[in-house]
Amino acid sequence: MAIKINTADIKEAAKTLKAGDAIELTGTIYTSRDAAHKRIMAALDNGEQTPYPIDGSIIYYAGPTEAKPGEVVGSCGPTTSSRMDPFSPRLLDLGLGAMIGKGERNQATVDAIIRNGSVYFCAIGGAAAVVAEAVKELEVVAYHDLGCESVKKFTVKDMPLICAIDCHGGNIFRDGKAKYKKEIVK
Repeated sequence: MAIKINTADIKEAAKTLKAGDAIELTGTIYTSRDAAHKRIMAALDNGEQTPYPIDGSIIYYAGPTEAKPGEVVGSCGPTTSSRMDPFSPRLLDLGLGAMIGKGERNQATVDAIIRNGSVYFCAIGGAAAVVAEAVKELEVVAYHDLGCESVKKFTVKDMPLICAIDCHGGNIFRDGKAKYKKEIVK
């Protein structure tokens, strides 16, 4: 049974989550990929306002395609999260509530997740249509010139996710590999 979480409650919910938990996320999330992250860092460096409040927010590493008629969004599967690792510790230290993407994270990002009581979720890679069904509203909020990589505000309902790295040090990538290796040795 999936744990239902509202994005407004992510900081409290993160304290209770364990790596491997199935999640259904509802509320507001923001898309940001490589180019948007670079601009957000520049804004922070220059003392400028970011396109969305970092504290308590959830970033989805995705560059959704345009919607077909009658749809809210086109394909919007997760992108490889490790490309955002150079930026993630700083954002986590500023209060970022959670990140959504796919794949492993570097140790500095894992340490920042733990240090800040945050969480990293994995979305379903290769099944972008399933994720797109959870998006109920979309608004481009910044960096329009980046096209599909512009920053978008999504309103999602029951977005299916897996808690991949929790704030207690649980990590499905590390723990899953260890369990697999242990099973092979038997």
